[in-house]
Amino acid sequence: MSHPPGGKNLGELMARLAALAARLRAPDGCPWDREQTPRSAANYLLEEAYEALEAIESGDPELIKGELGDLLFQVVFQAQLFAEAGDFDLSQVTEQVEAKMIRRHPHVFGDGRAEDASAVKQRWEDIKREEQAGNYEGLLDSVPLAAPALARAQRLGQRAALVNFDWPDARGVRAKISEEMAELAAAAGDEEAQRELGDVLFAWAQWARHKGLKAEAALRSANFRFYRRFTAMEALAQERGLSLEGCSAEELDDLWEEVKADE
Repeated sequence: MSHPPGGKNLGELMARLAALAARLRAPDGCPWDREQTPRSAANYLLEEAYEALEAIESGDPELIKGELGDLLFQVVFQAQLFAEAGDFDLSQVTEQVEAKMIRRHPHVFGDGRAEDASAVKQRWEDIKREEQAGNYEGLLDSVPLAAPALARAQRLGQRAALVNFDWPDARGVRAKISEEMAELAAAAGDEEAQRELGDVLFAWAQWARHKGLKAEAALRSANFRFYRRFTAMEALAQERGLSLEGCSAEELDDLWEEVKADE
């Protein structure tokens, strides 16, 4: 049997991790872990997923390794909670996802063929619908409500496009954005403006989808750039004995451009 680069048996490591989760939940285990329920622990699952995503975007292998480990443990811990309730255990979770991946990749594990990624995606959706035959699920129901708003907007548009409820191209979406922007500008009152702003953001998410861009990742990146630059601007002002509160708009702009130029 081949082993990962570290030379350790993956099955043994997973068994040890599952045993660790069980030990934490034991009567003489950790009081905090023993208080957790699937719902309370779900918050940490989501938190670790976001931290893993940030690590991946950083490109730092050591950081990514650590955050993936934290995320993996949350999955193992959830399985332990359900195992205690007699619902399922980690081995059943693993068996089910393995079977699903094999079933949905007939071009790899069967006689199916897929010429490109687009064909794979379409076949995935076809197989998923076949699996759900007899158990009606709306086309959009598989998009998680808890997903980040921009990512969910793109996924909703992507799902609707499966039945051709979509703009033909990015230009069509751009025209819709202009229409929504005009409605936002004409909005009467905060409540209507809030609703129209949502329509604008949803339309921009669809434009990004048509252009092959990830709206959620783009905004996260923009947030990070702003944070990095503003923090650098604060440090630069402090180094020069300046207070940002006391700077004029022109001075703030000059500091901002200076830190941008140093990147």
